[in-house]
Amino acid sequence: MMIIAAALNYLIASQHIILGFYALPTLFSAYFYGRRHAVLTAFASVLIVLLLTQLNSGLFVSSPMAGIADAWWYELFAWGGTLIVTAFAMGTLYERQKSRLKELHHTYRGLLLILRQFVAKDKYTENHCYRVSVYASKIAARMGLPVERIEDVKAASLIHDIGKLDTSRELLYKAARLTAEEFDEIKKHTDKGVAILEPVGGPLHRIIPIILAHHEKYDGSGYHALDHDSIPLEARIIALADAYDSITSDRPYRKAVPPFEAKNIIAKSSGTDFDPDVVDAFLFAFSRGEMEVPDLIL
Repeated sequence: MMIIAAALNYLIASQHIILGFYALPTLFSAYFYGRRHAVLTAFASVLIVLLLTQLNSGLFVSSPMAGIADAWWYELFAWGGTLIVTAFAMGTLYERQKSRLKELHHTYRGLLLILRQFVAKDKYTENHCYRVSVYASKIAARMGLPVERIEDVKAASLIHDIGKLDTSRELLYKAARLTAEEFDEIKKHTDKGVAILEPVGGPLHRIIPIILAHHEKYDGSGYHALDHDSIPLEARIIALADAYDSITSDRPYRKAVPPFEAKNIIAKSSGTDFDPDVVDAFLFAFSRGEMEVPDLIL
């Protein structure tokens, strides 16, 4: 950017207008890198202009002060000082904004942990949400999702069962086979979870479609009969992570399945229950030992 501005000094007669181009690198530095980088960029711009002025003595021939001997440097001093002050101010604003965003992120994470405590009616449920968040975030990372979407996966995983707050404990942990009516009641927990989160804005509102669809199946036979094109990728990832953790955990109605056997069950369900791409990422992560999570509440 500074090279382009410097080159334009030789091509355009109104050099004072061109000086405005030197503010652009400073503004970009302030926006992306902060105060220190912006101030250094401003100093570099000033040095480049001074160098160009020495190399081209007629650079400011159009200046109103051109008739005053050696007066041109007053203008450069004023311009350079303004640029450096602007860099400092813009960089400070950037760093303050970054600090606020960091505080909001910590608050958001704390809120998720509080919500997880409410969701957990026992040790299994709380550990289940934690493990699903670990599995899902590792699968998402293997699929190359950007950091923001991985954070959404992790957040949605931590509270994906929030709708079960309005479901009786006896029904959730019934050892016998559920009746059709009882299963229909269990299926409502995704809609109940959405109803709980709908009044909330920001990132929590962004993960509502993920929570709503985390029990959908790739072939369209899930809770709301959505097909694979209508299911958010994050929800497809959580669906697999949720299933894997359920299969490998003791439940009131059955014993846990060993991880390698569970892996084979997941692999056989590729294209039906689960997205084949998600299954491939899971299998790769499994082969690297990334699906081993200690049974700890963090």
